[in-house]
Amino acid sequence: MEFSEETTGALKPCLLRRNRSREHHGAAASCLEELRSKACDILAIDKSLEPITLVLAEDGTIVDDEDYFLCLPDNTKFVALTCNETWKYSNTDGGTAWLSQDSFETKDEPDGMEGCRWKNLAQQLKGDLSSIILLSEEDLQVLIDVPCSDLAQELSQSPAKTQDLQNTLQQVLDHREEARQSKQLLQLYLQALEKEGSILAKQAESEAPLDEVDSRVAGLITLSSHVLMVLKEKSSPELSLSSQDLELVIKEHPEALAQALSWNLEKAEAVQRACQQQLTLRLQQVQSLNALHSISAGKNSPTEEPVSLKRAK
Repeated sequence: MEFSEETTGALKPCLLRRNRSREHHGAAASCLEELRSKACDILAIDKSLEPITLVLAEDGTIVDDEDYFLCLPDNTKFVALTCNETWKYSNTDGGTAWLSQDSFETKDEPDGMEGCRWKNLAQQLKGDLSSIILLSEEDLQVLIDVPCSDLAQELSQSPAKTQDLQNTLQQVLDHREEARQSKQLLQLYLQALEKEGSILAKQAESEAPLDEVDSRVAGLITLSSHVLMVLKEKSSPELSLSSQDLELVIKEHPEALAQALSWNLEKAEAVQRACQQQLTLRLQQVQSLNALHSISAGKNSPTEEPVSLKRAK
């Protein structure tokens, strides 16, 4: 596309990227029309997806005014949206947020820091694979978003193994999100139970009194109301209890547990067996993780210290 002398002026350096992409491309344009045209060419946007809309990467502001475009500082970051796309926020976008910085080197600092960050995380995994559990969700996402070939080179691993590692990182991230959602649901459920506490207390008082033997057995129960609620309401309560609560359930007398939950003895014993199996599984996972850490630490040089929980924090 040609631009007349009336529409052209001093070239303004800009940074362009596609929606949901981390790769920025430099371009210089004297007007919006020229920048849109270059965006289509540089970002390889199909002609069928035009016209494109340019928005600020920082906050999604649509830039369609020529005077506003000319007022923007050099190296402003733009996102090119096709006709069927909407802007999505990304915490890696700089936009115009760096206007208060003093020099061009300072402006480029976030991208450099981001590059050093994933390499440092990769080196941490290379030294101790078990440190995956110490990574924050943000760190996990950074490693997932790194191109597989670059991460493979940094880890000195094959692309196939690196892809498996990134899949594992994604699974860890997904499990944490599921755990967060489960915790939120449980909190809402407990809040609802707390509000209905008076009603539940009245219902308990209206139940038939225990006979002398049943009262003696029920008195052996030392579990909290929360643990009893989980045992009674969850189909697989062993998955929702902490390891400490699992130990308490296992130590309870089966008859006392059955009486407290209005179960038969067989069901109480089955739940205790499930709790025992879950606790054993968790202990095995901890032992495996410690063994992995020891093996990894043994590969370090004598002057290097293995990654520990305290240092990782």
